[in-house]
Amino acid sequence: MSVLSAPELAGVATCLRSAGVDVAGPLRAALIAGGRSNLTFRLDDGSSLWVLRMPPRAGRTPSAHDVVREHRVTSALGPSGVPVAPALVLCEDESVLGAPFTVVGFVEGRTVQARADLDALDDGVVAAVTDRLVETLAALHRVDHVAVGLERFGRPDGYAARQLKRWSGQWQLVGDYDAPTRTAAAALGSRLSAAVPEQRAVGIVHGDFRIDNTLLRFDGGPTVAAVVDWELSTIGDPVADVAMMCAYRHPAFDLIMGSASAWTSERLPGAEALAAAYEAAGGVALVDWEFHLALAYYKIAVIAAGVDHRYRAGVGSGPGFDSAGGSVPEFLAAGLDTLRVGA
Repeated sequence: MSVLSAPELAGVATCLRSAGVDVAGPLRAALIAGGRSNLTFRLDDGSSLWVLRMPPRAGRTPSAHDVVREHRVTSALGPSGVPVAPALVLCEDESVLGAPFTVVGFVEGRTVQARADLDALDDGVVAAVTDRLVETLAALHRVDHVAVGLERFGRPDGYAARQLKRWSGQWQLVGDYDAPTRTAAAALGSRLSAAVPEQRAVGIVHGDFRIDNTLLRFDGGPTVAAVVDWELSTIGDPVADVAMMCAYRHPAFDLIMGSASAWTSERLPGAEALAAAYEAAGGVALVDWEFHLALAYYKIAVIAAGVDHRYRAGVGSGPGFDSAGGSVPEFLAAGLDTLRVGA
């Protein structure tokens, strides 16, 4: 179910008021995104706007859809200069909505998700948006996670090995595919396990950074108004964060989105050019790049398999749910190809 009932909205209003937020009248909710992962609603009371995020009510897999994590990291980043929506409420009482949820302040901005959204922008604006995106990611990686209170947000070392273990575990839950796909997943996982590099840098990683996980402003020149969707964030290796951004440039991402996406457009820089732009913007040195890019492809394959898992369980519908499974072998093949090139 993706609609919030009147009693549920009354419960949300109570949570807001308990946190000191002025709610002028009964809340109304409009679904912004049905969520291949979390559900996102715009709330209003007739005079103010907020955004509510919660996991899907069924078909959840362990450690995914972590709105508690989102709240913690955005609360810490609020004063840092990295653009995030103001964190207002975290409710872990599942009796209110059937799952934990967060409420943040509404940020004015545009999402550039579909290819048509990007095509509406001229080349100069597209180039400027790309610059702002890589600058924002580099700025995030320069934040001192201890200074902003995230010293216990995640272990600073062994990030790649932990990510590989986590997503391999997820694959065991959702990887019910044909023999060639299972073989490719096993081969990629095995090669990654044998090649885990020493970690050289530590920082806050978003885990899912790309153009459609930002809100953009275009008045006075493009700016990033807010980075959103922090459910995969942690403390770890910033190189892995850049690799995820670049791996999502693969055309198979359109199968996850269910349509031609902005981030796969040929008008945007390719993976290697994006990586170079990030380093030029003051990001960390991208050492062991082929390993991290291959791991990113593996992670996206598992994410897509999770979307497909919910679809096959009958708890996911809409664009991408019926096609995400087709991207799984493509991302696994991209990971294997990356390791062959880097060998």
